[in-house]
Amino acid sequence: MSRIVDRGAVVAAYVGVGMAVTMAIAFLLIIPIQPAYMLLAIPGGMIIGYYANARSDRVRGNWRRILPNSLLAGATTGLALAALLLGAKALFFFGDTGYPDFNRVDENGVLQGPTCQTGADCVYHRYLAAQPDQLADAGITDAATFAGVYWREQTGAAELLVAVTIGAALFGGLLFGVAGPRRAPPIPARSVVPA
Repeated sequence: MSRIVDRGAVVAAYVGVGMAVTMAIAFLLIIPIQPAYMLLAIPGGMIIGYYANARSDRVRGNWRRILPNSLLAGATTGLALAALLLGAKALFFFGDTGYPDFNRVDENGVLQGPTCQTGADCVYHRYLAAQPDQLADAGITDAATFAGVYWREQTGAAELLVAVTIGAALFGGLLFGVAGPRRAPPIPARSVVPA
């Protein structure tokens, strides 16, 4: 395709985006377990780095193509994983209405119990109810400071996810370069003249 990467690596990058979507649905939306999502980036990156070269019909030892192929597929996959992580976090952060702990109404529509404003305020109040000492120790006193700390933590996790996925993809490319398919031995030409 180009002087740097093969067409197979571009296809592998799309496969990596699909893998990221599948992982995000499984571990951020259905069963929200962020550590599993983060840990699965390692084998996912290794697989996509190896696959980028297998899809490109590379043979072991062709490092000028192997590493860029793995880098492209790994970077695309890592960026997709990070974007989906931040998107899922934003969905739940800005869409938090406080229910069932806050903003409850009775049968007549009258508010009962504590209230909060949808978004950062409700998330802050949830954390405040669960971890008041930790928030106080961190100097978090309101929803605005909480939101700043929360999003710094989430962007840090997204950056780590990109770096880990790229590193794992390069390791997958390294494995391909060392243990991938060998160049096929030349087939001797047969004589067209019958013996």
